[in-house]
Amino acid sequence: MGLTLRVLIILGLVIAVLFGSAGRWDLPFFWAFLGILVVFLLSFRMLTDPGLQQERVGPSSGRSKSRAFRLAVAPLVLGLLVVAGLDAGRFHWSAVPFSVQVASLVGLGAALSLMLWAMAVNRFFSPAIYIQSERGHHVITGGPYRFIRHPGYLAMTLIFGFGALALGSWWALLPAAGYALLILNRASREDQFLQAELPGYADYARRVRYRVLPGFW
Repeated sequence: MGLTLRVLIILGLVIAVLFGSAGRWDLPFFWAFLGILVVFLLSFRMLTDPGLQQERVGPSSGRSKSRAFRLAVAPLVLGLLVVAGLDAGRFHWSAVPFSVQVASLVGLGAALSLMLWAMAVNRFFSPAIYIQSERGHHVITGGPYRFIRHPGYLAMTLIFGFGALALGSWWALLPAAGYALLILNRASREDQFLQAELPGYADYARRVRYRVLPGFW
């Protein structure tokens, strides 16, 4: 399946789950959320390495581990969308202030921009953990990698947290928190693997102290 078709299918599923759960279409923050997501997807197509785009569709190695991770996070992603739709559209379990939703939209855009920056700089940004020898895998030290070792994972945790609030649901932070825990665990495992297997990464890790959370971890 090509990247464009996959993106369209994913976008269609997000729309169906969000608005299907909400039971209504008149939710401006839902449309703003989708608009930011579309801008990110278009920017990804224009700004990232074609080899990376193909790698995101289907990594050439480590497919089973990549699939297992995606299966683990899929219920949390689905849960966030369903809970946000039910909360903001039907039952109004929580009331996120307008100002918080606006600030969260800005935060969402910033987190997606960080994600895009990391992918634009790092053409080895694979969904699978393995050494991409066939693509000349080497340590990336530029862009956001000057500050933390896994900026993409930081972006992922922020995207879901800000996304939940931008959609107008405090309760959607629960699946977002579960997603963040899985991401942090994966970052730890990937960092250990790279230090052991990728030449030069251990030296890079000594220079760039923090893995995901600047000043903490």
